[in-house]
Amino acid sequence: MPPTEIQIKALLGNAVRHHWRWYLIEGIVLCVLGLGAILVPAVAGVVTTLFLGWLFLIAGVVGMIASVNARRAPGFVWALLSALLALAIGGLLVWHPFQGLAALTVLLVGYFVLDGIFMIVLALEHRREMAGKWEWLLINGIVDLVLAAIVISGLPGTLVWVLGLLVGIDMIFGGIALAALALEARKAVKP
Repeated sequence: MPPTEIQIKALLGNAVRHHWRWYLIEGIVLCVLGLGAILVPAVAGVVTTLFLGWLFLIAGVVGMIASVNARRAPGFVWALLSALLALAIGGLLVWHPFQGLAALTVLLVGYFVLDGIFMIVLALEHRREMAGKWEWLLINGIVDLVLAAIVISGLPGTLVWVLGLLVGIDMIFGGIALAALALEARKAVKP
């Protein structure tokens, strides 16, 4: 019989308590790497671009192998096209990382604009049902639009640093969260 949800939570909690030092170390390392990304955002942006490029290349190669080996399966052509697309995107990001960085930044701006609009519309449509809560969605949408405006107003200079900065901020918040989790788990460990 598979474990219940309560048993799974207990197992996860015990694992975190038992390995809290490793979570703390990981959190500290993430904070240091995040700080480095914030201090040198252009380098962090290029590294992120190269990393994504290699992920796409690997996915494309695996997809090609899987497609060729399953060429009689339904959807073979679509699977093959998907693998070729991953290879093309990966190749472009790896062999032209600065152009890839610029393209990823433009996509990020597009995401901020669209997500900002969607969040504002969602907030306005649900303001009656979400009394006292819809404002957070509205603020989220406005922040997205402000971020997009900041990046757009600084073009072309922002193409170089914005992705690295955002990756750094994300790493710091992730590191702080892991460190807090580890320190809380340490309290629960019985000496």
